[in-house]
Amino acid sequence: MRSIDPATGKIIKTYAEFSIKKIDSGIKDAQAAFERWHQLSFEQRAGKLKAAAGVLIRNKEQYARLMAREMGKPVSQGRGEIEKCALVCDFYAKEARRYLASRSIKTEAKKSFVTFQPLGVIVAVMPWNFPFWQVFRCAAPTLMAGNVLVLKHASNVCGCALAIADVFKKAGFPDGVFKTFLITNEKVGRLIRHPLVKAVTLTGSTGAGQAIAAQAGAVIKKTVLELGGSDPYLILEDADLRKTVETCVASRMINGGQSCVSAKRFIVVRSRLKEFEQRFVEKMREQRMGFPLEEDTSLGPLARHDLRDGLHRQVQKSIRRGARLLLGGQIPEGPGAFYPPTVLTNVRKGMPAYDEELFGPVASMIGVANEKQAIAVANDTMFGLGAAVFTQDLKRGQHIAAHQIEAGCCFVNDFVRSDPRLPFGGIKGSGYGRELSTFGIQEFVNIKTVYVK
Repeated sequence: MRSIDPATGKIIKTYAEFSIKKIDSGIKDAQAAFERWHQLSFEQRAGKLKAAAGVLIRNKEQYARLMAREMGKPVSQGRGEIEKCALVCDFYAKEARRYLASRSIKTEAKKSFVTFQPLGVIVAVMPWNFPFWQVFRCAAPTLMAGNVLVLKHASNVCGCALAIADVFKKAGFPDGVFKTFLITNEKVGRLIRHPLVKAVTLTGSTGAGQAIAAQAGAVIKKTVLELGGSDPYLILEDADLRKTVETCVASRMINGGQSCVSAKRFIVVRSRLKEFEQRFVEKMREQRMGFPLEEDTSLGPLARHDLRDGLHRQVQKSIRRGARLLLGGQIPEGPGAFYPPTVLTNVRKGMPAYDEELFGPVASMIGVANEKQAIAVANDTMFGLGAAVFTQDLKRGQHIAAHQIEAGCCFVNDFVRSDPRLPFGGIKGSGYGRELSTFGIQEFVNIKTVYVK
C-alpha cells in the first residue's frame, strides 16, 4: 500500500497491509473495548471527544499539510476541513445525551418507553476525498452512542488514516475504541462477515455501495451508504445571476470538484443560459491551479493520475457526442494529476457529462425551456444526493426543493453542504441512511421497546 503525492507523482511512503491474523485480533480488541466503553456515562465519553477536538485544532497545520501531500487538497481548504472535524466532535459531545434520551410512550402498561442501546463494533469504509472529515462525521456520533469503530480508509491516504488513530490516542480514548486497519478492498468482506462486527457504514462510489450492501445483507447486518452524486442546480429565469454564479462556481470547485455533493449539472432556463455561461466561465478562469501547499492555490491536482485520466475520457467522450467546450478540457504538460477548470455546454442525455458523475473540476451546462423541464431533467438521473434551486421567489423555491426534487438534501439559493445540525444522505443510487443530526446518531443503535405491566 502506497501514498503517492499527486502533485509530483512521487511515492511518499509504503505501508505493510495488515495480515488476517492481525485483523481478527484487532476486532477482538475492539469488542473488549466496547464492553468497557459503552458502560461509561455520556459525560465521560463527551470529555474524550472534546479532547479529540482540541488535538485536531492544535495540530491543524500538520494535518492540512498531510492531506495536501497525500491527496492534493489545497492547504487552505485542509485547515477548514480540520476545523469542521473539531466542530462535529464538540457538537456530539454536547448533543448526544439529548438525542439518545429514552422516550416514554403512553400505553396500557404501567410503563412503556423506547431506549437507544449501542450495537458494538462498527466498521467504517471511508474515501480519500475528505480524508479527515468523512471519518469524524461518522466517528463522533458512533462513539458517543457507545459503539466502537474500526476504520478501513482509502489505500492512498494511509498517512491520514494513521494520523486519525493518533488523534484519538492523544485525546485519551481507551485502546480499541477506535482502530485503523491498513487493508485493501479485498479484505473488507472479512471484516463484514466477522461475527463481532455489528454494522457497516460506507462513503464511496455507487459500485462500492452495491458490493458492501450485498456482503452485509448476506449476513443480515445494518448498513448506511453515502454514495456518489450528480447534483443538479436549477437556475430559474428570475435568479440573481451575479450571486448565483458565485455560489455555483464555489460549489463546483470545492475540493477540486472531488465531492459527492458538489454541483455538477447546471440546468438553466434558456432565456438566462448565455449570460449564465459567460459569467460562469469568467469565474472559473479566476481559479488558480497550482501546488496544494501554496497558499494562493484554489485548485490542486486530482487525487490520483488514473482518476484524472478517467475524467478526461468522460470529457472527450461528451465532446464527441456533441457537447461544446467553453473552457479547459486539456491535460496540462508536466508532472502531477492536474486538470484545469472545464466547462461543457450543449450537454444532453447519452453523454457522460449528463449521465455520469464527473469527479473533478468539470461543469455541465444544460439548457431547458422552463421550470417544469428543469425539474424533469434534475430528476432524470440514477443519483439523488443533493440539489439546489436558484430563484428570487422563495416560496416557489421552497416548494420545488421540498416536493419536486428527488434528493436527500435540497438547498435554495445556496450550495449543498453537510452541517452537524442537519441530516445528510441520499436516495436512489446515492445510497440510504443518514449521517449527522439526531438521525445520524440513531443509525447504529438498537431502538428498543421496553414494556412494563
